[in-house]
Amino acid sequence: MTVLTERHLNRALLARQQLLERGTASLPKTLERIGGIQAQYAPSMYIGLWTRLEGFERDQLTRALERRTVVQGTLLRITIHLVSAADWWPFAVAVREERRKYLLRAHKDHGDARKQAASGRKIRKRIAGTTMTQAEMRELLGESGGGLSTATWFDLVRVPPSGTWERRRADIHAAAEDWLGRDGSDMSVDDAVDHLVRSTLRGFGPMGAPEVASFAGLTKPTVDASLKRLDLRRFEDEQGKELVDLLRQPLPDPDTPAPVRFLPMWDATMLLPAIKRTGIFREPHRQALANSSYPQASPLFLVDGVAAGVWQFKDGRVQVDPFEKLDRATMRELRDEADRLTDFHS
Repeated sequence: MTVLTERHLNRALLARQQLLERGTASLPKTLERIGGIQAQYAPSMYIGLWTRLEGFERDQLTRALERRTVVQGTLLRITIHLVSAADWWPFAVAVREERRKYLLRAHKDHGDARKQAASGRKIRKRIAGTTMTQAEMRELLGESGGGLSTATWFDLVRVPPSGTWERRRADIHAAAEDWLGRDGSDMSVDDAVDHLVRSTLRGFGPMGAPEVASFAGLTKPTVDASLKRLDLRRFEDEQGKELVDLLRQPLPDPDTPAPVRFLPMWDATMLLPAIKRTGIFREPHRQALANSSYPQASPLFLVDGVAAGVWQFKDGRVQVDPFEKLDRATMRELRDEADRLTDFHS
């Protein structure tokens, strides 16, 4: 069995996330290619697309949200994600059971599954054909706030102008069936899980089965069953652990040059499984971050495929703070990219 080094896996991740070379596809196709973008902080999805798409401008995403070709809502890992309209129902159906289990654990004071399902139906009846804010849903259900509302027992999407660069508070919701239509909402759970597993491998593979489960927000038995249904190729990492992947996916030469790239807060490439597998973040640098347990919570920049410092938009420009001293050529490339990101912010 072919052994893939950390460097192989690093370059595979960068290629699939369009961080080796910016893509030129449409927004929906790009999101399908990379497995969606975490969007709990609205500007992150804009910056995440800017760093991955050639010539991307902010109003492209806002228009796509308004035209409903892309959509955001609570999906993988019980976290807000931006996905294509085509991916919404497969993702939502695949994670629905895990989302509801989370609600039962988090809202024990709101009763069992029967009572929480009743709360969901109450919201569904009220929201039909219109929208509701989080505050309105909590008031209707008598909730004091904090965490996911039991309204998310059924499928909700966040709709513009909420959750955009211009209005970052993502608190306006619609029923997914009203916003996107019902087509795909009744697909089988197995088909939906297979779709989500393929999407995860397409955007982040090769990966071990436990890592697929972690990324997708599914249980390992659910993922194991899906992997048995799919046509896959298999590898080993340097520790002898099995990695799985879709057929005909990119595996660049490990010596492929990687350009400077800026990542937004909460970028999924900085989730712990990817860090361990690809070496995209070095442990000695963790102490340099304010929130050392969650490197993905800090806006980072990459040099040669590895997080090399943090950045922020301050005083009208993007400012960089490297973890270590960088050579002149790298600093020049870094400043050029920072200038482009400054223009994007402005």
